[in-house]
Amino acid sequence: MKKENKTVIYWLLTGCILIFIMVVVGGITRLTHSGLSISNYKLISGTIPPMNEVEWNEAFELYKQYPEYQKLNNHFTIEEFKDIYFWEWIHRVIGRFIGLVFFIPFVYFLIKKRLSKSTIKKATILLIMGGFQGFLGWYMVKSGLVDRPDVSHYRLAAHLTTAFLTFAYTFWVALDLIFPHKKVIDKKLRNFIRWSLVILIIQIIYGAFVAGLDAGWIHNHWPLMNEGKWIHETVFIEQNPTYLNFLEGKSGVQFVHRTLAYVVAILILALWYKGNKAATTKYQKKGINILLIMVGIQFLLGVLTLLLAVPVWLGVLHQVGAFILLSAMIFTLHRFSK
Repeated sequence: MKKENKTVIYWLLTGCILIFIMVVVGGITRLTHSGLSISNYKLISGTIPPMNEVEWNEAFELYKQYPEYQKLNNHFTIEEFKDIYFWEWIHRVIGRFIGLVFFIPFVYFLIKKRLSKSTIKKATILLIMGGFQGFLGWYMVKSGLVDRPDVSHYRLAAHLTTAFLTFAYTFWVALDLIFPHKKVIDKKLRNFIRWSLVILIIQIIYGAFVAGLDAGWIHNHWPLMNEGKWIHETVFIEQNPTYLNFLEGKSGVQFVHRTLAYVVAILILALWYKGNKAATTKYQKKGINILLIMVGIQFLLGVLTLLLAVPVWLGVLHQVGAFILLSAMIFTLHRFSK
């Protein structure tokens, strides 16, 4: 790591930490059903929450105009509304803060000529990804303000997955600066890690589908979906045509998420076995060892989340586990890349 890159690395890692916090708060927002509490979007003035009873009443009256209140929460008092408003508000404030943290130092580093041409290109991509992430957040909320009192699980998955990918790419750019020299030890192993990363991302997408469809509140058994059965009878009959069961049906989506959990665990176990033979540096060995530990912890968290019917704290912890597992996969891939 070059000394002149230290401040840039700290900037990128700070962005990683903020994205992590953003995802955690986003998970709480989803699990507490707070995401539709703020139905308008004001980039500047929306940073300040209601400051008095008049403003709170105005915000509550606006909330009453939309399906979530009319169909689900018409029993809410203004105090209950304040509780869900807080999580959506803090989620949006963190998003704005991340935008500033990425943009202002980027301009500063440009003026000071602290960025190489390669880093400028990568940082520009990061800014575009961040802006797109903000757009997806608005696009997701919009889907729950029309007819049904819930957001589209497709849009939720796009919003969450983009956050994970933005973090992953930010982390990768930081690693490029921390470890400027890389050497391929085994191309087959590197490609195996790449495919494992793809499967992990698909699993993260299906985790978002489970959250978006509230599919974690059914089939709360393990290892079978129902007592005595691996595949529940509703997996194939919720939607028509059949393939939609695995994209829009609660049982089908949970079945895929369960199955992919085993696939990810097996892939990482195989990666650990292969990686131990090929690893020549301490960082390569650390990467594969952390992967093995984290996949075990994440698998256990997933089972407990299911068996306990998704308590908020455990649902958030499971999401944090996915985040750390993705981080370990990115680090390991970087250490085995050319």
